[in-house]
Amino acid sequence: MAQNFAHGNYSHTQKKARNSGGGRTPRDRARRELSQNFLVDRHAVELMVKAARPSGLVLEPGAGEGALTVALAATGAEVVGYEIDPLLAVKLKARTGLRIVKGDFTSVRPPAEPFAVVGNIPYSITSKIVDWCLRAPALTSATLLTQLEYARKRSGDFGRWSLLTVESWPWFTWELVGRVGRESFRPVPSVDSGILRIERRPEPLLADADGFAELVRLGFGGVGGSLYASLRPHYGGVDAAFARAGIARDTVVAFVHPDQWITLFGNLSR
Repeated sequence: MAQNFAHGNYSHTQKKARNSGGGRTPRDRARRELSQNFLVDRHAVELMVKAARPSGLVLEPGAGEGALTVALAATGAEVVGYEIDPLLAVKLKARTGLRIVKGDFTSVRPPAEPFAVVGNIPYSITSKIVDWCLRAPALTSATLLTQLEYARKRSGDFGRWSLLTVESWPWFTWELVGRVGRESFRPVPSVDSGILRIERRPEPLLADADGFAELVRLGFGGVGGSLYASLRPHYGGVDAAFARAGIARDTVVAFVHPDQWITLFGNLSR
C-alpha cells in the first residue's frame, strides 16, 4: 500500500537552547542539531526489545551509540542500523561488526521483503519516520521511542483520535506499549518518551483506501468540529449511519473512535 497517511508535521520538537557558544564543543553542537539523545538505561532497552519482538529483518533508524542495536542483534534478528552522524556510524560498525549504514534513514528505499522498524528516533523527525514506515508496503511493524505526547496522541491515549491514526486505521493498529523517563537518556531531554507500536493488520479492514481517506478528511476538515455537520452535505444516509455506529450527532470529530469511522464508511452513500 503506497498511500501517504501523514499530513503535515505532527512531531513536537524540543525548544532549542540559545546558541551562545557556552563552551560547547563541535560534537555537542552536532548532537543538538541531529536531535541526539542516546538511550543509556538497560531496563529501557529491554522494554524496547520486549515490545518489538524482533525477528527476521529489522531496520533501526538512529542507531547512535548502539545500545539498542546490540540488544536487537542479540535476539537473533538480522539488524541493519542507520546513523546519519558519520563519526558515530564508523565507531559503531567497528565496535560491533554489525551492518551500520551511514546516512539518512528516510531517504532509503524500503526492502521488498517483510521487515520491521525499531528505533529510538530523533524527536525532530518523528513524523518523517512514521510517514516512511506507513508508506513501506512490506513493513510488518514499527516500534518507536518517541516523545510521550506524540505516542499518546497517536494511540488515542488522551481519549481523542488524530486524523493520521484514523486514516491509517484500516491497515494499521496504534498502541502505546510503555513509557520511558527522560532520565534514561543522555543528554537528558526536556520530556519523557513513549514506546509507540504500529502494527500492520494481517488483513485490511477496508479495500477502498481513496474513499475512506476522502471521508476522513471531510470529517476532520469540516466546520464547528461536529462530524455530523461536516458529513451531512456530502453523503446520504447520514442519520442511519450515525445510529448504526453509535455516534451522537453532536460528537466532536476527535472523539469518534476509529472503529466507528469504519462503520460509518460502510453505511454512507454518495
